[in-house]
Amino acid sequence: MADPVRPWRSDGRGGRSQRHRRIRGPHRSPRAQGGPAHDGAGSCQKNTADADRQQQREVLRDQRPRTCSIRRGCKAMNLPRSTYYYRPAAKAEGLTDAELTAIIEDIQDELPCYGYRRVTHELRRHGFVVNHKRIARVMREAGLGIKPRRRFVRTTDSRHDSPIFPNLYGNIIPDHPDRVWVADFTYIRVATGFCYLAVILDACSRKVVGYALSQRLDTPLALAALHSAVANRNPPEGCLHHTDRGCQYASQTYRDALQAAGLRGSMSSVGNPYHNAQAESFMKTLKVEEVYRAGYETFADVAARLPKFIEQVYNSKRLHSALGYRTPEEFETLFAQKAA
Repeated sequence: MADPVRPWRSDGRGGRSQRHRRIRGPHRSPRAQGGPAHDGAGSCQKNTADADRQQQREVLRDQRPRTCSIRRGCKAMNLPRSTYYYRPAAKAEGLTDAELTAIIEDIQDELPCYGYRRVTHELRRHGFVVNHKRIARVMREAGLGIKPRRRFVRTTDSRHDSPIFPNLYGNIIPDHPDRVWVADFTYIRVATGFCYLAVILDACSRKVVGYALSQRLDTPLALAALHSAVANRNPPEGCLHHTDRGCQYASQTYRDALQAAGLRGSMSSVGNPYHNAQAESFMKTLKVEEVYRAGYETFADVAARLPKFIEQVYNSKRLHSALGYRTPEEFETLFAQKAA
């Protein structure tokens, strides 16, 4: 009999098992960002911050020693190089290739797998309107391209006798969040073997709405991700839950959990990743932009770092071309504002 599943505890108290740790997904539901105004205090604080940044730029430009590079000076003053080089959009074309390279390097320091298209949109969000052809040339000459991607190992075991849900999704993108969820597993290699991640995404916004991590690829792992997603989103009755035909998703325990949450099950055809393309795309992004670069040594390393990538980078910062080069959280915020 398998050991009991213990939920992830984020308060640092005792009782956590290295073998069965479960990481709950981001405890946020789609809502407009920002807090209430307080008699103009926010505007005053913003103007003060802008003035401080301008003063830092002037100090670095006029008083920087000749032996100190701009990169080192910005790091010492905790000033992003993109802020140092900032200029109004109308003057952005005046950036030299060296200045543009420095800004792109800053972007790739945080988002290293951005190609020239996403870099172009990220620059525009910061006030730099530069032609995408120039961005591509500068990145090519500076060697700032995307590293080759690795192959993936299949984690789906569809050789079972459990009932199979019909494919009700058809990979047609819904026009509203919480109409369709897609789910999948992936493995993460560590020095002592493997650990496994179960993820559930909203098919409309591409946001990760629930996830869990374990050293076992089993039904309790899938259930932990499902419970996380349901707790975070409280989906409406009839929300579609689409997966591959893995034995974990086909188990009676998981089917009962779907029914209890008011979710409708849906499954892909055998060996057809295109029927669960959004989940497969997320796993590819996760591996290329985080896992392969991180070099995890232990399960504890994965548990400490992977949630930060999911919540603070993928959901909050990474631009998605399918969302009009917005982040999932920004997309859901705009959607909520339009629906209000």
